[in-house]
Amino acid sequence: MSVLAPLAARYAEWLGLPAEETALPEASPEQVQAMPVILHMEKSAPPARTPLLEAAATAALAVCLDERAEPGGEWHEAVHAWVSGHIRKVSRRARGLHWRVAQEFPGVTVTVGGAEARALVPGRVVDVPKEIARLQIQGSDLPPDEPPPAPDDLPVLLLNPEVAMTVGKASAQVGHGTMILASLLSEEELASWRERGYACAVRTPSVALWKQLHPGDDPEGAWRSRRVVAVRDAGFTEVEPGTVTVLAQFR
Repeated sequence: MSVLAPLAARYAEWLGLPAEETALPEASPEQVQAMPVILHMEKSAPPARTPLLEAAATAALAVCLDERAEPGGEWHEAVHAWVSGHIRKVSRRARGLHWRVAQEFPGVTVTVGGAEARALVPGRVVDVPKEIARLQIQGSDLPPDEPPPAPDDLPVLLLNPEVAMTVGKASAQVGHGTMILASLLSEEELASWRERGYACAVRTPSVALWKQLHPGDDPEGAWRSRRVVAVRDAGFTEVEPGTVTVLAQFR
């Protein structure tokens, strides 16, 4: 069973999968867990926004589906504990020496179009190494870019066109999207995606397309007919609780 099975049980209860609770209690502050996502953002040569988000989305999923996260693997206990709770991510920016130091901690680095992001193995926030904790969370933003149309054969993560998010916030949300999407796929579909290195496209759709794809009150129908799932934010930062930040579509 995939380490992502708890996500499918919570976010797609219509599948009839076993889940003790679909609404999880809030953890005590000292037990809050999160996945650090490190964005490589050199001041002199910052990356483009879209490829950086795509790298972050792929990296978060790659950690979860790495062989080291499988039962018996060195990451399994940490990843399983995190996925079984709230899948929080904390995005931080790094440059120069700090980026190189981040490579020394367990995780996966992904490069897309020259942009780099590294997702680390999740754990308790209070246990984040000082080398990672010192990296800035605020100020991680980039100007909008104009990517080409998304390839038809890649899963696509659509950012809410009516909600402003910094690149740090958006990187966490698209990471949620790839994880939830992967949790619902068949073994064959997941294997096919794995062969492509879990590559994905991140785009901002028109308001009309967003409304057309939005699951609304029928998440099961949206998945079965359009292969779309929604990422609904808890509202800890930047957006109101319950805001749908991303629509993830498997194509």
